[in-house]
Amino acid sequence: MSIQNIPRRRFDALIIGAGGGGLRAALQLAEADANVAVVSKVFPTRSHTVAAQGGMNAALANVLPDNWHWHMFDTVKGSDYLGDQDAIEYMCRAAPKVVYEMEHFGVPFSRLDNGKIYQRPFGGQSQNFGGEQAARTCAAADRTGHAILHSLYQQNIRAKTNFFDEYFAVDLLKDDEGNVLGAFVFNIHTGEELIIEAKTTLLATGGAGQLYRTTTNALINTGDGMAMALRAGLPLQDMEFFQFHPTGIAGRGMLITEGARGEGGYLVNAKGERLMERYAPKAKDLASRDVVSRAIYTEVKEGRGCGPEKDHVMLKLDHLGVDVIQKRLPGIRQTCITFLGIDPAEHPIPIYPTAHYTMGGIPTDRYGRVVTPVKDTPEEVVNGLYAAGECACVSVHGANRLGGNSILDILVFGRAAANHIIDYLKDVRYHKPMDENSVTQAYERLHRWDRTGEGESVEQLRKELKRAMEDNCGVFRTQEILDNGIKAVQQLQERMKDARIRDHSALFNTARVEALELENLMDVAMATVYSAGARHESRGAHSRIDFPDRDDMQWMKHTLFFKEGNKLDFKPVRTKPLSVASFPPKARVY
Repeated sequence: MSIQNIPRRRFDALIIGAGGGGLRAALQLAEADANVAVVSKVFPTRSHTVAAQGGMNAALANVLPDNWHWHMFDTVKGSDYLGDQDAIEYMCRAAPKVVYEMEHFGVPFSRLDNGKIYQRPFGGQSQNFGGEQAARTCAAADRTGHAILHSLYQQNIRAKTNFFDEYFAVDLLKDDEGNVLGAFVFNIHTGEELIIEAKTTLLATGGAGQLYRTTTNALINTGDGMAMALRAGLPLQDMEFFQFHPTGIAGRGMLITEGARGEGGYLVNAKGERLMERYAPKAKDLASRDVVSRAIYTEVKEGRGCGPEKDHVMLKLDHLGVDVIQKRLPGIRQTCITFLGIDPAEHPIPIYPTAHYTMGGIPTDRYGRVVTPVKDTPEEVVNGLYAAGECACVSVHGANRLGGNSILDILVFGRAAANHIIDYLKDVRYHKPMDENSVTQAYERLHRWDRTGEGESVEQLRKELKRAMEDNCGVFRTQEILDNGIKAVQQLQERMKDARIRDHSALFNTARVEALELENLMDVAMATVYSAGARHESRGAHSRIDFPDRDDMQWMKHTLFFKEGNKLDFKPVRTKPLSVASFPPKARVY
């Protein structure tokens, strides 16, 4: 098919990604009578939000005293003071309203005896600005993401949102002034190509956990939106900060929710000692995720690991009793029985840190607008382009995300982006003419994978990339290790030029998707390891053995990585909140 014959569809708004952020935005837009298209490479209820277990944070004070200002303090502290405090205030103030909206959309939150929404303790939460443990995480047992995603999808069906299920977005399309005007997509089943023209485009494509060999992330989390932004000439922000969840099933990566520790579970080493008392005497097992991950890593490295290989620690839940586990953690119990053959009501769970969450992403403001730095002037807004959720960097998570803030992030900023799009559409009545060169480039990128013959295997390159990232950009880092990682990714990018798809049978389109995903992962891997090599301090999830201290004088700034020439730039952290006094940096202890 020639480019001229490719069908075109026009919409007010195009949303790429059908997880919580994309569906929350789509619902807001559809209810405002905007013509909305949602493109998703999987059926919407299979988006990765479905895997979120523990819950979403909001200062409802249903179980213990709480208010949004304490939530804000915990989030700023958890971010190791790299989070932008205006965005954090906005999110924490909006949180209760967003929870009640989700309740009215049909989310079946767990209940207290008095009928109010149940809230469990999570890591890094406190009352009264660092005091006693708070209980802030609103949960639907341990299947909160599943409940939210299904409710949002059903609401979107009611609102008549247009879905393009199992379509893959190849690249963003622009006009000759650089404004984003939609995307080039194709149907994974049939290979049919489609140009979607849109007055506004929202990227809600999730994270990039598939950079790592052991991860809690599904196979679909390949950083597609981030890589599209890089190819469009935009930077990625703070990519060096990749969160390793402390409690993945050892050797497999499947997530054991932080809610398991929130319900009273705790970690023990080979001696049966409660190990977190050594690293976080006050918060213990509910310290921040980066603190707990480093503690487990250190225990194993110093020879106190469990099992024949001494390569993990144990999470004990058996003291909680069958009734509590079945009521509050039924999914975790079933996962352990199915994949480990053990019942956590009777035996401890072997766990080890596993790649979990991308703190960095496409830089945005609190309205969801994609922004790009301009020397010595305020940030410039990229007209018509928005981002929300894990692919975006607002930045509310800074150097380390608190558990329970990710679902909150996608819902708050998906909604905020949609509200801004509604206002933007009032002034943009007509579609702008598209630069056909951007269509040609996207078409050629897709059809580059039609080549046949001998060459590198996409599958083998992906395996080697994941191994290189795990070995060279993990929980602890040094300059030598990170430099090795940069070199390894550069070599893999060169080898990818000779890669070929072997399978030209009925599975050809699936193979093309895997090849395009590999290209995306390569770009995001370089952004991650290159940014990590440049930050000479330890902050949050970025832990440097050779630079063990946080350096607020030199590094209280966001990293910006550009694909062209692997260029780095920086911008200041927004330390001024919207309406309250800022929280100045101080030592971060739990």
